Amino acid sequence: MRIGLLTEGGYPYVSGDARLWCDRLVHGLAQHEFDVYALSRSQHQEDEGWIPLPQNVRRVRTAPLWMAEDDEVALGRRARRRFTECFGELAAVLCGAPGLSSGGASGAVAGISGASASAAGAISRRASSAPGGGPTSEADRFANALYGLAELARDEGGLMGALRSEAAVSTLERACRAPGAHRTAREARVPDLLTVAAHLERALRPLSLDWYEDDGLGAVDLCHATSGGTAALPGLLARHFTGVPLMVTEYGVRLRTHYLTTPDAPPAVRSLLAAFEGRLAAEAYRQAEVVTAGNTHARRWQERCGAEREKLRTVYPGMNARPFAEVGESPDYAHPDTLVWVGRVEPAKDLVSLLHAFAEVRKQSPRARLRIVGAPAGPEGAAYLGHCRTLAAQLFPDEAEGPHAAGENPVSFEETGGPELPAAADAYASGAVTVLSSVVEGFPVGLVEAMLCGRATVSTDVGAVVEVIGGTGLVVPPRNPRALAEACVALLRDPERRARLGAAARARALELFTVEQNIEAFHGIYLEIVSRAPVRRALLDGTGEPLPFAVPAEAHVSVRWTAASPSLAVRSGPGWAASRPVRATTPLPAPEGAR
Repeated sequence: MRIGLLTEGGYPYVSGDARLWCDRLVHGLAQHEFDVYALSRSQHQEDEGWIPLPQNVRRVRTAPLWMAEDDEVALGRRARRRFTECFGELAAVLCGAPGLSSGGASGAVAGISGASASAAGAISRRASSAPGGGPTSEADRFANALYGLAELARDEGGLMGALRSEAAVSTLERACRAPGAHRTAREARVPDLLTVAAHLERALRPLSLDWYEDDGLGAVDLCHATSGGTAALPGLLARHFTGVPLMVTEYGVRLRTHYLTTPDAPPAVRSLLAAFEGRLAAEAYRQAEVVTAGNTHARRWQERCGAEREKLRTVYPGMNARPFAEVGESPDYAHPDTLVWVGRVEPAKDLVSLLHAFAEVRKQSPRARLRIVGAPAGPEGAAYLGHCRTLAAQLFPDEAEGPHAAGENPVSFEETGGPELPAAADAYASGAVTVLSSVVEGFPVGLVEAMLCGRATVSTDVGAVVEVIGGTGLVVPPRNPRALAEACVALLRDPERRARLGAAARARALELFTVEQNIEAFHGIYLEIVSRAPVRRALLDGTGEPLPFAVPAEAHVSVRWTAASPSLAVRSGPGWAASRPVRATTPLPAPEGAR
């Protein structure tokens, strides 16, 4: 099988999201071939280079999302009108304004001439193809506009210049000011329009790539998008142009991420970009054969964005259990009075509540200690770490032995990689209880690592925490230092309960969250999709016409054929199919493995 792996800001680069699980997947499925199509996020990421790639990675094609190179494509008058029609329809959907498909298609087409009428007519014809012959839905309008832009990019050689043009901003503004548009869209100011237009240009850059020909994504058996949003867009276009089946995997839903990362954005920007992310996600879910979520929490978001339940699968992230095996098999190594927090230092982790909770813990267990292990996440994380250090000094001012001594503060801020904590497993091993205090969390990787180490845990009820923990740890409400303190004290005072919970947690993690489970699940889904995908090869008769039902379903299995085997005509088919047509009278020998 040949898989087209679609990534954004991750594999095969040294740094980035989804790098580890993609690398484990490719190594674990060594019997299959992978073509990697990667979108990079920064110059720094590209300068860092790639991780070592296994032999089953046949090719890697990359494109930058961080650099707006001019494609030097100057659209003619007809192409510009065609662009305005398609981009205007897409913008109208985002603004909630009526468009060509809302009953005014004939009038709009009547008032346009030349290529513009042709483009409007194409959108109108797509609109009339809605089920029941009635007006199309918002999802259909978005899809028609998106694929219209893709077809224009393919015909003209790119759209990057057009998407950055003043005409694009003007088209977006007209959509926002149109009657029927949402109130927040009508209130958009010029800076808001420029921000939204810049985001759309960046997100739609895959439209201008040359990845969708028969020797590109058209040659793979399956496209696997490793995230939603922009990473799924090449898979949508490959399906649109060549019929390659699409699979989408999300460990974090892009619409949820948008809401979490843009709390201070102007309402118009927030609303328009949320509409774009939601519409793109819905189209990806609609066209995908299978959609996988990393946890039930993400799965609920996918359902809310329009994913059909029949297509959804839950595939937990695969963790490498080997680094934590020694610690997990030696649960008595931990210090009985030490709490450990491990992760990236940032405001979402709510270390402030943890410090206040630990002040309550110290009142009931004076010998208790707290080790905070982790590096700050960017400039915001560095400032937050400084604030937490100051707060810890204020909450525990009397821990130093004298004015000229450093003393032993019960709270320590550390990072892995040093002599005391060489690796994450050593951090978990140093404490009897692992604490998670987040107010926002997706899939809690650190919690799974603690479980693999056989540690009892106290966590806040956010994201997929309850799903991961099951009944093997204590869960308290977020932003509740008193409840967090009571749970920590309960476990510190009861070593037998800690041991039972730790053993149960380790057994659960080994059963559900290992890399072997992850690879096996994806392999099964790959086979399921390919087994029901149509054979995209045609056997030709003496006149060169394709013969229906001439190729059996087994022909889709990737095997090596003998030199005497006839060739098959490729109709946007997989790369292992030959390119020369044969006559139907030529017998087809059995594969080598079947003799």
